[in-house]
Amino acid sequence: MVSAIIPARNEEASIARAIESVAAQHEIGEVIVVNDQSTDGTGAIVAELAKSVPKLKVLAIDAVPPGWTGKNHAVSVGAAAAQGDWLLFTDADTYHYPGSTRRALHDAVEHDAVLVSYSPEQEMDSFWERALIPFVYSRLATKFSFARVNDRTRPDAAANGQFVLVLRDAYESVGGHTAAPGQILEDVALARRVKQHGYGIYFTAPIGIVRTRMYRSFESMWQGWTKNLYPLMGGNLKSLLVELIEVLPVPEAALFLVAMVLHAAGIRIPLVALAAGVAVGMLAGRCLQHMAALYRNRYPVSDIQYYVPALFLYCAALIASWWKSTHGTVVWKGRAYAAKTP
Repeated sequence: MVSAIIPARNEEASIARAIESVAAQHEIGEVIVVNDQSTDGTGAIVAELAKSVPKLKVLAIDAVPPGWTGKNHAVSVGAAAAQGDWLLFTDADTYHYPGSTRRALHDAVEHDAVLVSYSPEQEMDSFWERALIPFVYSRLATKFSFARVNDRTRPDAAANGQFVLVLRDAYESVGGHTAAPGQILEDVALARRVKQHGYGIYFTAPIGIVRTRMYRSFESMWQGWTKNLYPLMGGNLKSLLVELIEVLPVPEAALFLVAMVLHAAGIRIPLVALAAGVAVGMLAGRCLQHMAALYRNRYPVSDIQYYVPALFLYCAALIASWWKSTHGTVVWKGRAYAAKTP
């Protein structure tokens, strides 16, 4: 049996869809929703659904213990109450297509994995979502290669907390979520422990299995990515600088500056045009590279129209994430967590 565990904090806009899509999976014997001190209509919606969904069990949290993040605590409470041989951790903003759990169990067997994680298809309705989310995931794909993550001989490990299916025995043997109660990136931390203990993991981004709308406002999107980006990109100053150098058009800007200086100095026009032309060519190359990344990551190539705002929004979010993670506090779902990353 599979036990599905859904942490929920102020999820009235999406919780019903998530519960119904998970409960419809034949392999799932119970759906455990952990209501994490919601102040909106989440509790009422879940209570009403419990009347018609026999699989649904509802747990309520009164407080988060010191040293824990809210989500870590919620999923650990759900895991402790679960009866299944497999635990499916998923988010309240996620929709599961029919057969998704069966597919994950099949992938676990086929790839000899005790942890299977899927990166969902993204639902994006606003300009800001279409600009930033494809750009972020294209960059993440360069840092977390599925091939390397799925290779037992390599230390690379990753998972997406919106869909993590893990064998209960393996989960308990690595300490579950209680092994790292204060982790912001609880999904990646769990995957790392699983792999460090010698187990196999399988991480991929399939189509027609699971989808999500992560953020319904610019404010929540900004909070979400400034919470995650810096640790995802390495969590140290060197990795931050390398990432900024890779994505920002620094060489192109330098060439344009050279062209302007040459022009101001009265140098012959062909040299000025050459410097500017090379800069334009390099910028075009960046655009083509991003188009290729969009295609590889199954986003519409037409999203290239958001490239310029996406680039600067991404860099701003990354820098803000670094600052919050090292000097300030990380805020998520109305809770503030003190910076821990050195």
